[in-house]
Amino acid sequence: MFTGIVEELGTVSQRSGSRLRIECKDVLVGAQIGDSTAVNGCCLTIVAFDAEAGWWEADVSDETFARTNLSDVTVGSPVNLERPVRLMDRLGGHLVQGHVDGVGEIVQPALDLQVRIDPSLLRYVVEKGSITVDGVSLTVVKPLADGFTVALIPHTAAVTTLGVKGPGDRVNIEVDVMAKYAERLLTAQLETPMQRISNAND
Repeated sequence: MFTGIVEELGTVSQRSGSRLRIECKDVLVGAQIGDSTAVNGCCLTIVAFDAEAGWWEADVSDETFARTNLSDVTVGSPVNLERPVRLMDRLGGHLVQGHVDGVGEIVQPALDLQVRIDPSLLRYVVEKGSITVDGVSLTVVKPLADGFTVALIPHTAAVTTLGVKGPGDRVNIEVDVMAKYAERLLTAQLETPMQRISNAND
């Protein structure tokens, strides 16, 4: 579980088949093999690292490459990094799972960021609601017919990839998991008895 507060901008230094090597410093403090780290909002597992040299590696599945913008990264690409939240930490953003729901497209760059997303995700976008863009916890300013807008402060633009991305660039989107749970619970309550039987048999 993450908070969407990016700790560090890392740099992809190698891409060999399904393995990515990422150069960084801060997120390697206390790192261990098997730890999770969010890369552009996508939860990956540390499979190798060298804290002194300043790098760690993760294996990325074909499914993850297909469903996230990690397929776009090349050597030299900056990436947003965040370690999992600890129970003792302040929750500065919102609850983020690191499970990307879809890939959006930047229509207008920061600071007044506008993102186009898949129509299936629009129902989870509400004014003043939380949404994660490339692993960054943001607040929706205005829901649109094909996406949403958010207002970034200069600090966020400076310390994340959102400050260097422009129109046409792809970004990972994770909607608020609480909205998905609420939808699931309400849908079950609103189903007719016959629908419940049919869904249980699916």
